[in-house]
Amino acid sequence: MRKYIKMLTLSLCLSLTLAPVGQTQAAIPAAIAKIIKAAVVKVIKAVDLMLQRLQNKTIWLQNAQKELENILSKMKLKEIADWTEKQKEQYRKYYEELTKVKSIIAYYQRIRDITQKQVRLVQEYNHAWGLFKQDKNFTASELEYMAKVYAGILEESLKNINRINLIIKSFTTQMADAKRLEIINHAADQVEKNYDALKLFNQQNKLLSLQRAKTQYDVEAIKKLYGLP
Repeated sequence: MRKYIKMLTLSLCLSLTLAPVGQTQAAIPAAIAKIIKAAVVKVIKAVDLMLQRLQNKTIWLQNAQKELENILSKMKLKEIADWTEKQKEQYRKYYEELTKVKSIIAYYQRIRDITQKQVRLVQEYNHAWGLFKQDKNFTASELEYMAKVYAGILEESLKNINRINLIIKSFTTQMADAKRLEIINHAADQVEKNYDALKLFNQQNKLLSLQRAKTQYDVEAIKKLYGLP
């Protein structure tokens, strides 16, 4: 995933160097947003595939465990006591594996929630930025400043892709559950902060535009543009 992000970043950086200087600054957040969107889509597809596999494995383990439980329920007390060690070990392994699989499913579902929040962050940026560029109450230098703020927020969000990738890789390495949970919680907190910061920035800009409206007609036009009550 990290290599994939670097390739995307390189290709977009090359395209930006060909753009006029005045357009480059405004294009940076859009380029980062594209990288995030492409990387998140890739993560979500991988997570969905893994969840499907894990859910299928859960069903198989539950059926195997249920079959052993049915055998146990039909046995008499003496037969249960004489149950072979091999069968006892098999039952124990099914139970432990089922518990482990359910735990991993919970982790993957949490990862999916985090990445979905990043999708909403990019959507929020794209929607707001498209409107601000239409708003005549903002100067070119103010729009350039907005682009810098968006670039900062989106760059922070991009870092979470690598954190999520680290979590996914942890399932094939010896990482303690406590450490994995720590990384997941940190990624979730950071995405939440990025999302809240973006929404607050958008809201402040909308209010600023309203304050600059000179007539009631202007006020109504701005409210209509941003979908404000």
